[in-house]
Amino acid sequence: MRYQRSSALFKEAQQYIPGGVNSPVRAFKAVGGTPVFVKEAKGAYFYDEDGNEYIDFIASWGPLILGHAYQPVLDAVIESAKKGTSFGMPTELETRIAKLAVSMVPGIDKIRFVNSGTEACMSAVRLARGFTKREKIIKFAGCYHGHADAFLIQAGSGAVTFGTPNSPGVTQGTAKDTLLAAYNNLDQVKQLVDANPGEIAAIILEPVAGNMGCIPPKEDFIQGLRTLCDKEGILLIFDEVMTGFRLAKGGAQEVLGVRADIATFGKVIGGGLPVGAFAAREEIMSHLAPEGPVYQAGTLSGNPLAMSAGYAMLTALNDNPGIFDSLEKKTAYLHEGMIPVLEQKGIPYQVNRFGSMISLHFSEQEVTDFASSAAGDHDMFNKYFHGMLDRGVYLPPSAFESYFLNDALTMDDMDRVLTAFSETIKSL
Repeated sequence: MRYQRSSALFKEAQQYIPGGVNSPVRAFKAVGGTPVFVKEAKGAYFYDEDGNEYIDFIASWGPLILGHAYQPVLDAVIESAKKGTSFGMPTELETRIAKLAVSMVPGIDKIRFVNSGTEACMSAVRLARGFTKREKIIKFAGCYHGHADAFLIQAGSGAVTFGTPNSPGVTQGTAKDTLLAAYNNLDQVKQLVDANPGEIAAIILEPVAGNMGCIPPKEDFIQGLRTLCDKEGILLIFDEVMTGFRLAKGGAQEVLGVRADIATFGKVIGGGLPVGAFAAREEIMSHLAPEGPVYQAGTLSGNPLAMSAGYAMLTALNDNPGIFDSLEKKTAYLHEGMIPVLEQKGIPYQVNRFGSMISLHFSEQEVTDFASSAAGDHDMFNKYFHGMLDRGVYLPPSAFESYFLNDALTMDDMDRVLTAFSETIKSL
């Protein structure tokens, strides 16, 4: 494919935007090469500034579960924009989408809308600290909860040691209140709790990880966390920014059968517009301002454009639950088609899948956490990524990201992807 226009645009962007992008993963730094600049998109496809067509396997990193430019969402946004783009005052629409979201997700009574997944997770942790009157949190290496200071922590020398900042600008003081464990390792979590008695406010995790590739939870891991939290008075926070309204109407809580104390959302809930939310039962949410003492605010929170898009998207999902089965079947079809190609090539691989999330790791060992994900052959992944890109399939430009399928994909599209996959793998 030709990327002349994209290359020129990237060169110009680097003069005015740090790294030429407004979010680091877009820069192709992990895979090399020049990022693709999108011109427009429709359904399962997008088109770049050079006129190339691609089957899209990131769906704006998850929210476009029904494909690009889904007409009911477009219509809702256009009608809303005609009435004004932002008011900074309450609207009836905020209550309508809140009522719908609460009806779809188990275990929540109230929801607060914000502007991003980062903001939702940051606010959820603050709420948990205010509710429990404790300061420390436990997170899992490889789970991404946005770029708030408390989440940008790398591992210490052992499970019970303090972490250290992994980004300049994050203080040691912040780092000492964030403890790290390996995903799927319940024993490490128990060690951290035992080493910090009565100090842990919350455990936050992606119930199905998507930021170290797709990594499903091991059997009893999530239930073990729930039991531990109940015993120790710790709040369990599910970061469902990726999984919420994607795995099922009720997200991972519904699929896994485990209730979180607080759940955070983004992506799908805004129908593709910038939005986030956090939700919990009444007892916890009553601590939030203006009802309670835990402060959180946002001038554009609940803005009418995002709320109209989100309401249209959630309505479609609520009225058509078969979408989730359709997505899962398409993802399974992709998975089943990949295996014989990989087996014939004879290269080490692992394919992880959960619902409409899937990822390929070039590794001999099972991928169950960040360390095993990082141990994969990333040079091989980079060649695989560019091979698929050249054949018109856009995958996440990082081995540490899940693919996100959308329901606009047809079975013909899936066969086209598998043909590209076969040609790419054979060429490695």
